[in-house]
Amino acid sequence: MIQSFRPARAAGRGADGRKRAVRAAVLFCVFCFAGNGRGAAMDWPTEDGVLVHNFGALRTGRPSLGSVFETSGAVRSVEDGTIIFVHDPASSASRLPSPLGPWMAVDHGDGLLSVYGRLDEKQPVPDVETVSRGRVIAAAARIPAARSGVAAAGRFYFSFYDKKERRWLNPSMIITPLADTAPPVIFAVELRDEAGERRNPALGRRLAQGNYAVMVGTTDSQNTARPQTLAPYRIICVVNGMETSALTFETWAARDGVLMAARNGLVPAKNVYAAAPLLEAGRLWLTRGQTALEIIVQDAAGNTRSVLYRLQVE
Repeated sequence: MIQSFRPARAAGRGADGRKRAVRAAVLFCVFCFAGNGRGAAMDWPTEDGVLVHNFGALRTGRPSLGSVFETSGAVRSVEDGTIIFVHDPASSASRLPSPLGPWMAVDHGDGLLSVYGRLDEKQPVPDVETVSRGRVIAAAARIPAARSGVAAAGRFYFSFYDKKERRWLNPSMIITPLADTAPPVIFAVELRDEAGERRNPALGRRLAQGNYAVMVGTTDSQNTARPQTLAPYRIICVVNGMETSALTFETWAARDGVLMAARNGLVPAKNVYAAAPLLEAGRLWLTRGQTALEIIVQDAAGNTRSVLYRLQVE
């Protein structure tokens, strides 16, 4: 197998520091219509794989920065690009500790990298500088059959990293979401006051005026023969018809070594997941009077589930 460390090339066009939604739209348009002329989003890195963990799913105590697929097929490049790194056990760079195991990175221009991890290091990778969209670039590391249910199955990790903005991107922002018509499930909602007291809005409709953390238990699944428990794409808190807080699973950013989630700005991800399996979807100040609190959960395909509580705040 030929593996090597390859220096990164100069980045492509510049981009201004826009807000999250605008930046996502720019990236989408660039890779839909520029350069390749195909007029379509990037492809997923597997043709027959099952998504077993997605962006934001809690794994080994940390939220996933990408997606994990289970497949008996090949790992493919999602778009044309330049290979800038291939794991090589003999190189000093590859000997650094990495949770990805054998991995490789492809630069697609405009600061966007696709990363493929937990690869089968016994399988050769292309000994080339550039790869085309859909080209086989690796194989997934094999896993024991008892853990998979798929004969000779492997699992690999896939993510996008925006090196200009120093953040990880949910692949569903750039690649057309996988086919799915199943809405998310909301299995719990709690309101926690500043003293940490938990209140179930479905049972106790009377609350004291004050500041509350909104804790939401939710999962998502897809229409597959082997449904998996996935993270949602967005959780929105609506008070009296107005959106007051939104936790989005679009990007993760690192600031001073701290992983940050997007929730009305950036907040430490550890705060969001501190009460797992519940997620801290937002913090609300509830004033006296009748209050309608609606929790809306959306998946990457646009399916939604909501629950409405009518509260008396005293």
